[in-house]
Amino acid sequence: MSLVAISDLHVRHLENRAFTEALRPESDDDWLLVAGDVAETAGDILWAMELLSERFSTVVWVPGNHDLWTVPSDPVQLRGEARYQYLVNALRDLGVHTPEDPYPTWHGPDGPVVVAPLFLLYDHTFRPEGTSTKEEALAVAHASGVVCTDEYLLHPDPHPGRDAWCRDRLARTRARLDALPQDTPTVLVNHWPLVREPTRILRFPEFAQWCGTEETADWHTRYRARAVVYGHLHIPRTIVVDDVPHIEVSLGYPREWGPRPHPPQGPRPVLAG
Repeated sequence: MSLVAISDLHVRHLENRAFTEALRPESDDDWLLVAGDVAETAGDILWAMELLSERFSTVVWVPGNHDLWTVPSDPVQLRGEARYQYLVNALRDLGVHTPEDPYPTWHGPDGPVVVAPLFLLYDHTFRPEGTSTKEEALAVAHASGVVCTDEYLLHPDPHPGRDAWCRDRLARTRARLDALPQDTPTVLVNHWPLVREPTRILRFPEFAQWCGTEETADWHTRYRARAVVYGHLHIPRTIVVDDVPHIEVSLGYPREWGPRPHPPQGPRPVLAG
């Protein structure tokens, strides 16, 4: 019985779709954490999640930015909160745990631990050097030509902006995590990294502002994390912050993983059985 994780499946790419179709647990009791960016259309998201929910004992999902995009080709043209709630409801029907459900407890050999799926977004506080406001950070990004597609496809409705939506998500999530018993260890799962350290090696540092929020910099210690799972950056690796492993579990695009010397091996272990 193992707790394993993957993210950024991006199943609209044929190679990634084939990779997803081939995913199998090593044990009938394995749990799978899916840390966002399954696809850009609701149909593809539900196809992949239904497949995985039929194979793994328990599946936990958090949304990524691509999951929340409203693209012209998607028959589901809901925006912002309405799109998120549509996905939550559809995934609940498949038996998948979402950030809106009670946090499940994993009772494997390294447990018990509470698995907390988070949906937190970003607020432009991972700013480029020399900037001190969101407006300055965005100006630098636009001047350099490094602008996240979220600016055009991830609508924050009914919030006035994605940073406001982020603040709302932070408040809701803090309340739930604060209510956990103070001796309960956790595994925190979010699409975006909880700390800024993983973004330090980005080829284009301007992109970091779409990668998280400084408000979560101490959550791995405050909420007694055994591990933090994230994706988004497409740089699969583990870094240790305050003795807590932060595990990036993305597959990424075929153009990224294809040239690597070894093919992707499937979900990464978080807690081993």
